Amino acid sequence: MVLVASYNIRKAIGADRRRRPDRILEVLCEVDADIVALQEADRRFGERTTALPLHMIAEHSPYMAVPLDVRPGSIGWHGNALLVRRSATIAAHETIVLPALEPRGAVMADIEIGGVGVRVVGMHLDLSGLWRRRQAHAILARLAAMPRKLPTILMGDMNEWRTAGGCLNDFSQHYRFAPTGPSFHARRPVARLDRILVSEEWEVAGAGVHRTPGARTASDHLPIWARLNPIVA
Repeated sequence: MVLVASYNIRKAIGADRRRRPDRILEVLCEVDADIVALQEADRRFGERTTALPLHMIAEHSPYMAVPLDVRPGSIGWHGNALLVRRSATIAAHETIVLPALEPRGAVMADIEIGGVGVRVVGMHLDLSGLWRRRQAHAILARLAAMPRKLPTILMGDMNEWRTAGGCLNDFSQHYRFAPTGPSFHARRPVARLDRILVSEEWEVAGAGVHRTPGARTASDHLPIWARLNPIVA
């Protein structure tokens, strides 16, 4: 079994407009996923350093950041980052450039955890429906071009308010959506902006939204999670 989660952490700025990375890490420890996709993980301006200092991740969580090596002091690529348990092995990683009017990207890593090889993609798609579809196509094309196939998980903030159509339809031609639920806004979640998708090699044993007092104040999104079992042929 692999437990995965996706969380838009809003640069660690909570409902009280205070930047508190410690609250984000507390929520991540509550969820206790094996692999986490983060969005808005880096500050937006200046040197765009990580909103979750590496020393705090090391001292206050069971995670390590996938080393994207894009910018000193950053753990992300256009705000997208991946955290994995320190017991995991990171076999490969890369950034995916996405077509966009404003800077957007996705991140991908091949991870070995609990004896299972997993390919994970983290993303934060555009506000424009047209550009979201172009970005979905770019991600799907990159996955299709990978020479080695692995059980795959896609996670992130898709910025899609509709329940069907658009980029959701594009992704659903190749992957299944885990039934997580609405995660935005954290105080009163009504929209399923955050999504987890899986390839046919996975059985979704459980999925949901992490609703706790800490999660409702740490960011404007709630974390979503899915419990996955590899399907043995």
